[in-house]
Amino acid sequence: MPDIPVSPDQADDPPDPMSWLRAHAQAAPEGHWDELRNRLSAAAHEGHPPGLLWSDFIERLGPEGLAGLNQRMANLRRQVHDNGITYNVYAQTDQLQRPWALDLFPLMIGAEAWQQIERGVRQRMALLEHIMADAYGPQTLVARGLLPAALVQGHPGYLHPMHGVAPVGGHYLSLAAFDLARGPDGLWWLLSQRTQAPSGLGYLLENRLIVSRLFPEAFESLPVQRLAATYQALVEGLKARSPVAEGEAPHIALLTPGPYNETYFEHAYLARYLGLTLVQSEDLTVRGDKLYLKTLQGLQRVHGLLKRVDDTWLDPLELRADSALGVPGLLQAVRSGQVLVANTPGSGFLESNALLGFMPALAKDILGEELVLPAIPSWWCGEAAALPEALQHLPDGVVKPTYPSEGQRQSFEPRLGRQMDQRERDEWAGRILREPEAHTVQSWLPLSHLPVWDDQATGDDALQTRPVILRVFAVTDAQGQWQVLPGGLARLGTQEGIASMQRGGSSADVWVQAPSREAVDTASLLGSAVANAAQATARQRLVTSRAAENLFWMGRYTERTENTLRLARLTLDVLGSEDQSSQRLLGWLSRMAQAQGLVPSEVPTAQQSLRVFERALVSGLWDTASTTSVGYNLRALLRAATPLRERLSPEHWQLLQDTESQFFDTWRSADQARPGRVPPTPLARSSLQHTSQRLAALTGFQTDRMSRDDGWRLLSMGRHIERLDFLAGALQLAVEARLFKAQAGFDAVLHLFDSTISFHAQYQQSRTPQALVELLVTSPDNPRSLAWVAQTLRSRLRRIEHLADGATHALAALLPPAPTEPTLLWPQDSATPEALLALLTQYRQSARAVAEGLSGLFFTHSGPAAHSVSV
Repeated sequence: MPDIPVSPDQADDPPDPMSWLRAHAQAAPEGHWDELRNRLSAAAHEGHPPGLLWSDFIERLGPEGLAGLNQRMANLRRQVHDNGITYNVYAQTDQLQRPWALDLFPLMIGAEAWQQIERGVRQRMALLEHIMADAYGPQTLVARGLLPAALVQGHPGYLHPMHGVAPVGGHYLSLAAFDLARGPDGLWWLLSQRTQAPSGLGYLLENRLIVSRLFPEAFESLPVQRLAATYQALVEGLKARSPVAEGEAPHIALLTPGPYNETYFEHAYLARYLGLTLVQSEDLTVRGDKLYLKTLQGLQRVHGLLKRVDDTWLDPLELRADSALGVPGLLQAVRSGQVLVANTPGSGFLESNALLGFMPALAKDILGEELVLPAIPSWWCGEAAALPEALQHLPDGVVKPTYPSEGQRQSFEPRLGRQMDQRERDEWAGRILREPEAHTVQSWLPLSHLPVWDDQATGDDALQTRPVILRVFAVTDAQGQWQVLPGGLARLGTQEGIASMQRGGSSADVWVQAPSREAVDTASLLGSAVANAAQATARQRLVTSRAAENLFWMGRYTERTENTLRLARLTLDVLGSEDQSSQRLLGWLSRMAQAQGLVPSEVPTAQQSLRVFERALVSGLWDTASTTSVGYNLRALLRAATPLRERLSPEHWQLLQDTESQFFDTWRSADQARPGRVPPTPLARSSLQHTSQRLAALTGFQTDRMSRDDGWRLLSMGRHIERLDFLAGALQLAVEARLFKAQAGFDAVLHLFDSTISFHAQYQQSRTPQALVELLVTSPDNPRSLAWVAQTLRSRLRRIEHLADGATHALAALLPPAPTEPTLLWPQDSATPEALLALLTQYRQSARAVAEGLSGLFFTHSGPAAHSVSV
């Protein structure tokens, strides 16, 4: 732990925080702007105090002062975990999600500096709109030589099918992001601009919620500009520009590539916060040049689409034919003016690094103004006049690709000239001369450094610095004006330099100081979210076919996990007790374990080799390749729930993740301690017990914390289909094995049905087959009774008959009613209850028929199969 001043309650005369900062706070590297001290860093930095903003911030840390920063950092990490904020690394489906990296201190920007940024971003937004309008219209800028054709029509981001198409709603750009950095002169410089699908709007919201609550006094006192109004302006602008008929409410959706995209968390978060429908490509279809959402209620018109998919993937008919992320016919719907897509497809050429060098002249020609926000000097090597100067700046500049990788064109990672030796610089010069248009050289800008708190540091090294880049967002409001979000996403690099979030980078909140307290827009994020949720109440009743299928399988895998877990616990308990001598019981458990996939089929039964069977059962708990035991079903449950994040509360989602990760952590720990060996049985029992408790909590979330719409009913039906099939099959095998002749078998069946307490309370010691049948088969009050499960499933099916013209009513009729008198199923004098066995067979067959019927009615058109078809 770092050596920091103690809090006032720990000493009579605690050290002064400012004195400690002067003595111990790490300075930015020489030649870089120091955000803490608000000055250019020099070799000798000792004694320099923090700047005015940081002094005000430090003075308002509260009574704990610097001594409380470690606890605040722990609270920050816990909040990131509890909120389920993640960033998928390299979009690998088999890799764990990485917790979002957030640092403790915000990047603070004074009111005067922000005014320059705001005016500059608005000016550049207007300039980009003019450039795009010209590129897809008269193309006079190219004709007059102000822009090279190679950077417009020759850029892969330019979509020729969109030429001559007027933008829906009158604006090409609804949203753009600008990456800025503070240079050694203390001014902010533009590094790049993003217009296709800029990320960060969701993550910066979470950053603000977390950091502002950690420093409430400083946040209120500085004062800091709020964010909610800009988000509301974005949504209102999209609605105002959407092509809706008179009296029709605009329906805006957010298009995501899916749950394995690296920023999927913020797609789900933004959709919930803004009150938008989160959709994937398979949720949408184009009919008659209009865009529709496929739902359980039928096709629903979509008027606007906020896309998080790059342009070339949007329409496999006209763009990339191999795209599974786009909607066939979407470009034609845009051309017909029937749907607003934000941003209008075709803005990718605006992101080229080479364009920055032409912007000053364009600003003078188009706007008649000098640029307020300068960009780092850039030379496009495809311009003959610029090539010699570009080569001259190669040793101390940065070589960047002009174009992204597309088709036959290969891109490359930016390279710093100062990190090359002479041979490498000569090689790059040769590459540039061979293909000059593919290369752009930019000046290297020493990035400013932001203080970060390292609670793992030792000695006086807690307060370190990291290079920082600021991403600022601009949106188009309902009046067609540009609004700049008064804040942004600060991205921090490692000590070696800026790194992406995929490669170890971090983030920070951004606090923009308001000119006065009166100038602060006091609209709260929570209030805005509630308002958006209220506006979207009608939309919440819409359940996409894809979401419906995932909810259905989420229910099924939840029940399968509970069933296999309860069976595994029961089997291990029997194998470790005196009941292991009951051959009938061992035979029943072996058949059940093999039928449910808890052990491979080639494993000897418990009767043949008890310990071999036990080891196979324990090993199979975490084996997702050769068994369908607890680990397999738990992981499948998480996969089914992942695309549903916008429907699950943060607590629900976090519990799902924790349940899966902690279950597999048990195996990983055991494997590290004893590599290649089967974990010990007591460890397996303990893990199953803890997982069982968590599954009970998950059931509570599903039962009491989810809206009971048609999607929830499908989740419930998935659970009851699995429960009916599993319990009916278990009871059928028990009857066939004559398990009830002994108390051990009788008790084992009660345990598997989770009905031991109910049986003893109702029947005490009357262990008769008829009492068992009454509780487990015919009881209308026991939720583990087959009659109760069938009736609940029947009721759910009838509740959704409006979705399929009454077809689910016929499915409900497939479920047989159970006689109310147990003796009709198992007569007193009968050794083999034929009526009961027939009913159990009917229950299993009808459960599977209902599952197939629901799939045929609702899911066969919802997209590629994502789940096992076994029932």
